[in-house]
Amino acid sequence: MTALEELSALVSRFEAGQQQHSALWERLPVSPETNRPAAVLMLFGVLDNVPAESGRPIAPADLDVLLLERAHTLDDHPGQVAFPGGSVDPEDDSVVAAALREAVEETGLDAEGVRVLGVIPELGLIRSNFRVTPVLAWWDAPSPVRVVDYAESAQVFRVPVRDLLDPVNRVTATITRFGRTYTSPGFTVNGVLVWGFTGMVLSGLFDELGWTVPWDQDKLRDIDL
Repeated sequence: MTALEELSALVSRFEAGQQQHSALWERLPVSPETNRPAAVLMLFGVLDNVPAESGRPIAPADLDVLLLERAHTLDDHPGQVAFPGGSVDPEDDSVVAAALREAVEETGLDAEGVRVLGVIPELGLIRSNFRVTPVLAWWDAPSPVRVVDYAESAQVFRVPVRDLLDPVNRVTATITRFGRTYTSPGFTVNGVLVWGFTGMVLSGLFDELGWTVPWDQDKLRDIDL
């Protein structure tokens, strides 16, 4: 199957109740505390004119995903890499509408070129009290993207999935707060570290799709916020 077909099939399995959250996603439970609805756009498409750095044939060579780096001056999650997305506003008709609206506001993409494949069941982001719906989508007609507001984002970029999956670029991110150490899958790409919620969602998605390549989970990368 093509990458698009595999992504579509995963959504269909979730919708039919034939697919459960991976063990990794089980670490992001929805609870009474995660009571703020949010949505993110997981937008995959055919690679732009920036080639993958990895030459390993471990993923479709022409597949990428849209990410952004949050501004380092933000109070919440400063400098972290994320999917486009945010809170579901009262005027949003659905979580899909919220994800597309936020993506347009943050990256300037043309939503007319985006084909929504479906949604993945909610995941919990306890620190921010969000319950997040990942909206899986395919970029039928890619449009230029950019930072719309530098007060919100430091950069917007498309990263080759092959680079994300390359074991050379994979680490276990660790952060210690109040005497407790937390870990998440991490990806070192595009001069940044993808970790935390986004790292867990990406890694879980790759697990669900059967795309994950064995990597050294003992290779640690400390986070200093």
